[in-house]
This record gives sequence, structure tokens and C-alpha cells, in this order.
Amino acid sequence: MYHPLLDTFLAVADCGSFLKASEKLYISPTAIMKQMNQLERQIGLPLLVRTSQGVRLTAAGRSIYKDAGEIMEQSREAVRRAYRAENRDQITIRLGTSALYPCRALMGMWLGIRDRCPQFRLKVVPFEDSGAGTAFAHVGEKYDLMVGPWDSVRTARYNRFVELGRYRFCIAVPGNHDFSQRESLSYEDLHGQRLLIQKEGSSPVNDRIRREIQEKHPQITLVDVPYHYDLEVFNRCEEEGCLLLSLECWKEIHPSLHAVFLEVDYGIPYGIIYSAGAGQDVRYFLHCLSLHALQALG
Repeated sequence: MYHPLLDTFLAVADCGSFLKASEKLYISPTAIMKQMNQLERQIGLPLLVRTSQGVRLTAAGRSIYKDAGEIMEQSREAVRRAYRAENRDQITIRLGTSALYPCRALMGMWLGIRDRCPQFRLKVVPFEDSGAGTAFAHVGEKYDLMVGPWDSVRTARYNRFVELGRYRFCIAVPGNHDFSQRESLSYEDLHGQRLLIQKEGSSPVNDRIRREIQEKHPQITLVDVPYHYDLEVFNRCEEEGCLLLSLECWKEIHPSLHAVFLEVDYGIPYGIIYSAGAGQDVRYFLHCLSLHALQALG
């Protein structure tokens, strides 16, 4: 079988820089450089010339690039033949999605590697945002994976998490509010305002914002909403003309609300959520993603 480092090599060659390749593969430029150094050590030849303008292929690199496509296609066909020999169908991975938990981050990764993982197919399973935390409860039952923020002490006992990045905090603002045209807001800007915020005790990062407001900005009136948001929470924000602590992934959740960044220097991790009792197929799918786009599962 072909080595997964070839995927990274082809991306670097096509993009012409470590930075652009990192954006394509969803890993850091440092990780890209380490993988290319590893590939060159294994082959024993320099494949890339590093310059301040980017990278270009050496003669050996051009040779590897020419043959890599054929090597990868032969590997994919070998997997297909193996599945046909065992009379096995493709492995279906169910990906849950909703308005509050969109799956596009994972789908973008999957579209980039699916040709190299012919044994898998992804089935998108829509679900309703009930606000009762059922999205997390159904992982491993109605769907195998979902993508969303991971900061709840209530779900970590039953589920596991692969981080993809961090969501910035936003303030959801009704369209007729004075803040609707702002690009960012500080705590001082929120003085005199009513702010809908998740109840205390579920999200450590949310609780940090609550404490900062209570201790340093008592001029802001905090109004508790349920641990898990649903569309009614956003409707309430619009109907009452107040503000809502939100995340950048929800900036288009309500047509009458505007998302304005909150000026704090931290956010909430987001990524792939799967069941602690996930089976071998799901774990192998995540392992394949890790080879191509993520660091190894912790």
C-alpha cells in the first residue's frame, strides 16, 4: 500500500508552499514540514527545495510526483478488489447534522480524501435541535459522528472528541439594535444591556465569561437560558431585543440576528464527537482521517 505521506507530498507540490498545503489538509505548516522531512529521510533523497517564496521539486521530487498518482490508484484498486473478494459492502459512517451542529467542517475533509478511502461511504443524517442535549445523547445510536463545540462536562463521560479548531465567541444582536453594524464588542460596550447566557455549571469556558462579567462588569444584566441552545433561544433574542452569547458557527442561524465578535482572547474547541463505545469501523475511519488530515487520536 502507498504511504500516506505521499498525500502530503502531492499537496505541497501542487500548492507550492507549506502554508497553502496546510490549509488544504487542515493541519499546521509545522506538521507539513515535519512530514516532508520524514518522507525525505525514508527515501534518502531531497524532494523539495525550500525558498522564501515557497517550495519547488527537485529532480527526484519530480520523479516521485510523476509516479505517485499511479501508486495511489493501484492501492485504491487493491482495496476495492479485497472488498469484492470478501463480498463485503462499503462501510457506512453516519454523520449527524443540524442547524446548530453543521457537518461542513468534516465534509470538507472527507471530500479531500474519499478517493483514497474507497472502503468508506458517508451518510448524512439530519436531526432536530431540541435544546435538551439529545444531539450528544444520540451519538453512537442514530449517527456515528457529529461536529460541534466541545466544552460540556455533561457529555464527556459518554462521548469522545477529536479537535479540529476553536470557535470564537460572538454576541448575537437583533438587526435593529445599535450594535448590529459593529465588527466587535467589548465588555464595556455591553454595560446597560441584557445578555442571554447559558446556565452555570455545564461549560467551563462559558462560566469563565459569566464570572468575568459578574466580578468586573455588574452593569451587564445576565439572563439564564438552557444548557443546550435551540432555535427558540435565538428567537427569544430577536423578539425581546436583547443580546445573546453565541459562537461564530451560529452566525447565520437566524436571519434577523447579526453575529458580532466578543473581544476575548479565548474560544471553545470544536471537532468530531463520537461515542466512547464506538465500534471498530468508526475508530478505523477516524484513524484514516488522522493519517491524512489530523494528528493521531489521543
